Amino acid sequence: MRTTDVGIATISLVRNDDEEQVLRSSLEQLAKLNVPVYITDGGSSKKFVEFLKTVSHFSVFEARGLWPQARKSVTEAAKASRFVFYTEPDKLDFFSNHLIKMLKEIRVEENTGLVLASRSANAFSTFPLFQQMTETAINNCCKEITGKEMDYCYGPFLFNAQLIPYLNVLDENCGWGWRPFLFATVHRLGLKMESYVGDFNCPQGQREDDATERIYRMKQLTQNINGLTQATAIDLNK
Repeated sequence: MRTTDVGIATISLVRNDDEEQVLRSSLEQLAKLNVPVYITDGGSSKKFVEFLKTVSHFSVFEARGLWPQARKSVTEAAKASRFVFYTEPDKLDFFSNHLIKMLKEIRVEENTGLVLASRSANAFSTFPLFQQMTETAINNCCKEITGKEMDYCYGPFLFNAQLIPYLNVLDENCGWGWRPFLFATVHRLGLKMESYVGDFNCPQGQREDDATERIYRMKQLTQNINGLTQATAIDLNK
């Protein structure tokens, strides 16, 4: 696809110096790609927000809460582009080595609904075991609804900007559930859903987890299942 047809949407929130260093490095790499980026910050320091605003092709907004942040970013990106590419902001290796290649290699059509960046089996095995367990559950539940076996949990994905209105039914606290909600909606609308498989390995610094991280993964699992089941019940004609 042409990079002129896509706007990148992401979110940010730094709570300490370590997080700031990670996000600065990743977003500086994203900036080098010269694709419009729509980023909504959730309450970082003034210094970090000012850093975001120094990048000429970054459009910076502010909102509180995961879904309100993501909603603002994807909505703004959809105003200017046929397709929105959503990603979390800490994907340094993906931004450095995979993103432009993915955008150039995928083929989009009028009925393209979604293209997911999906980890190869080898790449998936580099992630912490508890994360693999919860994300396998999410992937299996998504497959139950869509009929497609793929990795739904890595993070980055491209979707048709015309899907934005269907997200309006989601409440402020749906969290990560907005993603599988969108995936299931794409399926119900009969739009094309594909995966772009790559060796998207876990960063070395994220290969260990702890009790706090495992609780967070449980929370993600709950939100994903809630979003998925909600998508099966809505009236798409309204």
